[in-house]
Amino acid sequence: MFPLPESKRRGYAIIDDIHMFLGSRNRKRFFIGFLYLSFVGLLAFGVYWSFIRVPESCNDGIRNQDEAGIDCGGICTNVCEEKVTGVPFVLEEAALMPGGAGRYDVLGRVYNPNDTAGASSFTYAFEIKDASGAVIATETGASFILPQERKVLLGIGVAVSGQPSSVTLKISGIEWERFAGYQEKPNINIYQRRYNQISSGAGFSEAYGLVSNESDFDFKTITVKVILRDRNGKALAANMTSLNTVGAHEERDFRLVWPEAFPGDVETVDMEADADVYHSDNFTRTFLPGGKFQEIAPPSAY
Repeated sequence: MFPLPESKRRGYAIIDDIHMFLGSRNRKRFFIGFLYLSFVGLLAFGVYWSFIRVPESCNDGIRNQDEAGIDCGGICTNVCEEKVTGVPFVLEEAALMPGGAGRYDVLGRVYNPNDTAGASSFTYAFEIKDASGAVIATETGASFILPQERKVLLGIGVAVSGQPSSVTLKISGIEWERFAGYQEKPNINIYQRRYNQISSGAGFSEAYGLVSNESDFDFKTITVKVILRDRNGKALAANMTSLNTVGAHEERDFRLVWPEAFPGDVETVDMEADADVYHSDNFTRTFLPGGKFQEIAPPSAY
């Protein structure tokens, strides 16, 4: 007999190997099961791909395709909103002042060092502590701040149990917003400033002033804050009031009364007019696209 060619010998060897692999019953079952599962898997994938799968889109709430964010940027026409951040506020002052029997007034001053980033809202907390450092009372509130603005925060008539020794101020929950074309805060001044003790009638002392909105903006609220200080700049007493619906180039007067005497001699009187710019239609239309802050409830305190 003539020897088989090399190619045929290799073919027969492969066939023999297959017969050997399928020779056992377990191997046959494995092979049949593998084929069955593969068929079922391919069928399920085809059904999912054709009838169940939701195609990728720019409104599916998922960051997919080449999107820069969820349903924005890349292939999507929606522009991703800029995430605005800023340098944290500088805490410049925290003071505790007697406010009557069992009550105290608290004062804080913060500075926003950012040139274009302001905060439409932030929360603050005064923690009044005793000599051991334990917190014996807390006063919280919310406010706003413009770029490059210093903001006075006040808490009036805080009930305190125990003997307070110090106060600390904490800031949290800052909602940063980018200002466009903003240069300086609206021009609001206080004229005809007066402070004097009350010689007759109820109360210990009083402060007067005339608020002049010299800007082109209408404001829902202007809050007036008055701080009385001694010759060393120490805060002795504070008070505040709000003027509602103040139009552009409008003037309003105010009067604040301190009902009870407080320790120390008043040497300087600080007066500040704080306009609620984030709820001014024409201000937000000018510096904040869409005037969207009209939809936000006003801060609870200033």
